[in-house]
Amino acid sequence: VLPKKGRLSKKETERENDEAFKKARKQHSAVESAINALEVHGLDRCPDSGINGFRRYVSFAVLARNIQKLGALLYKQEKEEQYRQAKRIRKKAA
Repeated sequence: VLPKKGRLSKKETERENDEAFKKARKQHSAVESAINALEVHGLDRCPDSGINGFRRYVSFAVLARNIQKLGALLYKQEKEEQYRQAKRIRKKAA
């Protein structure tokens, strides 16, 4: 998914200009962003031992991140609703 450094051959240029390659490259940066968010929120070290402990720890980290994202979305919706209500009240007062 990562582009090759330096001068590209004709074949490599065609590969990198392909739509599938461009789409995959964009998805790669989204994955890197998600991994960074998990690391910032506690997944940088896994105190559990073994593969089952690691899987459990990763699952909980992903679940926690999803809950955090849902909370941010709900908070944003609530703020927008408060803004709309305040706007209606100002309209009625005017």
